[in-house]
Amino acid sequence: MPDATVRTTVAADYFQGYSVVGLIAVIGVLFVAVAFGAGRLLRPVVPTPEKLLTYECGVDPVGEGWAHTQVRYYVYAFLYVVFAVDSIFLFPWATIFAAPGFGGVTLVEMFIFLGFLAVGLLYAWKKGVLEWT
Repeated sequence: MPDATVRTTVAADYFQGYSVVGLIAVIGVLFVAVAFGAGRLLRPVVPTPEKLLTYECGVDPVGEGWAHTQVRYYVYAFLYVVFAVDSIFLFPWATIFAAPGFGGVTLVEMFIFLGFLAVGLLYAWKKGVLEWT
């Protein structure tokens, strides 16, 4: 019989940790619900035609909902992402490159990666994307 009481005690201790997490989750949900409810009760509700307009970047919506966006902005965003990924990859590469036994393999991998980036940059340069007009 002592084996069953030990199991019960271990199970109770095990689930006690989860009960604390569950209690904190319930308190968090209640806190958010009270905050939203208080905001709804305390805010003034005075709808005007100006308040009901669609707001976009401080510009009043005039004309049609369809607007042409220049593709170069997407290309700049894509180039930013490419170089952000490059900078994120460089730090772990530098730390692994310093470790013994990883120098040659890591160096080859990095040059392959930088080669792909160089091809992308060359393509963007050849297409004239990097020139301001």
